[in-house]
Amino acid sequence: MSPAGNRVRAVLFDRDGTLVHDVPYNGDPDLVRPVEGAREAVALLRAHDVRVGVVTNQSGVARGLISDGDVRRVNRRVDELIGPFDVWAVCPHGPDDGCHCRKPRPGMVLWAAGRVCAGPADCVVVGDIGADMEAAERAGAHGILVPNDRTRPEETAAAAHVAPDLLTAVRAVLDGPVANRARRRPARTPAVDDSPGRPV
Repeated sequence: MSPAGNRVRAVLFDRDGTLVHDVPYNGDPDLVRPVEGAREAVALLRAHDVRVGVVTNQSGVARGLISDGDVRRVNRRVDELIGPFDVWAVCPHGPDDGCHCRKPRPGMVLWAAGRVCAGPADCVVVGDIGADMEAAERAGAHGILVPNDRTRPEETAAAAHVAPDLLTAVRAVLDGPVANRARRRPARTPAVDDSPGRPV
């Protein structure tokens, strides 16, 4: 999937809305529900010796709605139901904190890639909103958008690669360099991730 057609070394997933159904500011492990095909998709990557990780904005910590411990407990539940994952990258900051890790900035993608000893160009980011795709692009990684009901039409139109579900996305990763078939994008609109229904 890399420009040279090299094998992808790692796939980094968004958490809420991508791996599990989105529960705004979730701090309760009992509310974790994997999306259809999530377990199979991750298992398929591991069977092909592709490293797997999660990169997730959790601004509920900065907003005082959940704690770091709540996030860790939810992440452990995701690991139990879908994983295990090789790396977890969590940004606890709010949209106005100016951190370098919060998507659409590339910090988490770069850090997670380093933790699994992969260059960004050998990584794929799978997510459900434009901020995930922009973070991948800024980091030098590839992105695959798996839209859901909170994905804006313009985000789908701007994505270099779109898959209808996680299993299709993973098969695209394993089958070949889908990033080389990216269609021309329209002018980018700023990523906005704090509108109703998108609390990340």
